[in-house]
Amino acid sequence: MSLEEWEPRTRLGTMVLEGEITTIDEIFQRGLRIQEVEIVDTLLPGMAEEVVDINLVQAMSSAGRKRKFQATMIVGDKNGHIGIAQSKLREIGPAIRHAITLAKMNIAPVRRGCGSWECRCGGIHSVPFKTNGRTGSVRIEIMPAPRGTGLAAGNIAKTVLDLAGIEDAWTKTGGDTRTTANFAKATFEALKSTYSVLPPAEWQR
Repeated sequence: MSLEEWEPRTRLGTMVLEGEITTIDEIFQRGLRIQEVEIVDTLLPGMAEEVVDINLVQAMSSAGRKRKFQATMIVGDKNGHIGIAQSKLREIGPAIRHAITLAKMNIAPVRRGCGSWECRCGGIHSVPFKTNGRTGSVRIEIMPAPRGTGLAAGNIAKTVLDLAGIEDAWTKTGGDTRTTANFAKATFEALKSTYSVLPPAEWQR
């Protein structure tokens, strides 16, 4: 369905279509839940998409062996918004497309800043403070880095950080980081947790 044919099924969708809500950040500030992918397509058009992992999953049943493809996808606008999701279907193409849809509806804001004592430029090229994430056995710690450092991280974490708009960061990992999907999810959780703390620069007096 194209955006021209979109008929909202939720109150939030109607608000977006009618122009009452014009940015994705307004949704997060109001604590509203995104249940239609068209909302994200309208407010964040042209998001980048990356395949994190594709696995063939097999299961035995009374009818025989069933095979499905499990796709893990990540989406981001490289400007402080990131989403990740998995989908398991019988064909690769539909699994990828469904995972993209779920990832968009699982979009989360990422607070960026310059938390490195070596830089203090006041920009938004890194994270504002140290943050942690964990999924399964995989643990990751993301630390602020001065401008020009780049992303000192594994390939999967680097992809997630780049799609979130983080340009410079140090990372420390633990657990089985070869579990690609869990590594990506742990990085996502670490970035998502940047909104659990309000830095002093944003305190309102």
